[in-house]
Amino acid sequence: MKEVVIKDADLQQAAMKGMDAFLDVFVKATYDAIGGELTAEMMLELNADQITLLAWNTLHEEVMDGGFVQLIHNGYGPFIFKNPFAKALRQWGMRDLSKLIYDAHTLWLKHREDIEKDCTDEEFMALFEQFPDFDDLDDQFVEYEEQWTEDIAHYVDDHLERFATIKN
Repeated sequence: MKEVVIKDADLQQAAMKGMDAFLDVFVKATYDAIGGELTAEMMLELNADQITLLAWNTLHEEVMDGGFVQLIHNGYGPFIFKNPFAKALRQWGMRDLSKLIYDAHTLWLKHREDIEKDCTDEEFMALFEQFPDFDDLDDQFVEYEEQWTEDIAHYVDDHLERFATIKN
């Protein structure tokens, strides 16, 4: 297992900036510990909670930027939907987010081949109109994003030892 190390001063400073900055410290430290890229090999070097946090980060960045269609088109469907991410979120007490992931998984299975195809920028933009099934899920994610980010931050804060070693 890779040791993820965070300086206590960095953690305290981030916590004062808010929940996004707090989580970002853990995400960056985890990526630093595995050489900057999450591969199947590196996933073996992390625990389930660390992988779940990285999955949340990927989900958050992609969906807030371009919705589930972008997440799927950019190749993150298998990482989010084939791993036990939704189950882990449910175990973290985040049933609504878990359900959203399961709902998106169903749509991913239905539409993935068309969405994952290589295409031009113009064709990519047309995907949003071709797959309106994702619109409600995107809207729900945006509506609850702040609450879910807060819930993730509280979980990490309550289980620091599962995510990193905090050093002075």
